[in-house]
Amino acid sequence: MNAYTENFSRRRELGGACSAYYQGERVVDLWGGVRNKRTGEPWEQDTMVIVWSATKGLAAMTLALAHSRGWLDYEERVCTYWPQFAQEGKERVTVRQLLAHQAGLFAFGEPVDRQVVADLDRLATILARQKPAWEPGARQAYHALSLGFYEGELLRRVDPGHRSLGQFFQDEIATPLGLDLYIRLPETIPNSRLASLSPPGPLEMLLHFPFRLTVDSMNRRSPIYRALIINPGASVSLDSERIYARNLEVPSGGGVGTARSIARAYSVFATGGRELALRRETLDLLVAPAIPARDGFRDACLHGDLRFSLGFMKSSAAWPFGRAGSFGSPGSGGSLGFADPAAGIGYAYVTSQMGATLTGDPRDVALREALYASIQPSRVPPT
Repeated sequence: MNAYTENFSRRRELGGACSAYYQGERVVDLWGGVRNKRTGEPWEQDTMVIVWSATKGLAAMTLALAHSRGWLDYEERVCTYWPQFAQEGKERVTVRQLLAHQAGLFAFGEPVDRQVVADLDRLATILARQKPAWEPGARQAYHALSLGFYEGELLRRVDPGHRSLGQFFQDEIATPLGLDLYIRLPETIPNSRLASLSPPGPLEMLLHFPFRLTVDSMNRRSPIYRALIINPGASVSLDSERIYARNLEVPSGGGVGTARSIARAYSVFATGGRELALRRETLDLLVAPAIPARDGFRDACLHGDLRFSLGFMKSSAAWPFGRAGSFGSPGSGGSLGFADPAAGIGYAYVTSQMGATLTGDPRDVALREALYASIQPSRVPPT
């Protein structure tokens, strides 16, 4: 509790929530501050917020469930499930390579806007026509938005019901677990339940945002600009009147929910997956170390040695979280969700005040450190 209150007094928190499960039991459930800086409306127990790329972990859960049901093999070629994908040199791309940001498909070579994103058949045709930026498997480059669209079509192909990724997540994960968590936010959610994001201030950006990424974000030819800022751009998930877009799926960055629900979902993955009938084989693969591209883990978009595996980010020296084997996904501005099977922990932090630190927001780090310090060392295996 002290770390949480200090976020407001010392770390410029505006409003947010933190939740953690330990061995299947909820042990942390904190929320407070304001959900809208302009109006001062309070952050309530059921307030939801967009979590940007932390959505990638939720999308990866759907493919893990497909793997556990025998519909999908991570080592198989994507075109085995999606024949049209085998264009422009992509015929040998494996599911594992795609989910590890190693397919060279971080940007689109033709226009993609909200209308295209909403039309899954049209989007699939465009995805299949894309040409990799380099030989698939050779390098790693963060597929900031595109990854989720590829995951969505892959899931549609293997699911016997041919559901969209957002619908599958709702039917097979969110509803069974009772989660306030959406990859496809419905019309029925009122604005009063949604937090509005406040961007980081200029001084914070200057002090904490990497200079090279700042330069790249203004260079229309840079990989990160092409991956995140344009076509369709991260703002496709926002709506000027409804706060967030409704009935639109952006599985790499449009997830909306509570910290409590994100932590609960990861808790299931951290404690054996019984509630979702996850197979041990699947969970063992999620815990296993990431496999690098031919040229290593150096990311061409983010300029860091980051590790991705099966749709999740893995803990690493550059971006540490949890203990050995942990997997999850951070989101721009500070949000984070992850599973730590070694400790039996499912964790999530969300906020309405975006930060500028890319490798662990100070507010989140303080909360995680307090959580792990509170657990008896004898009950948590060492890293």
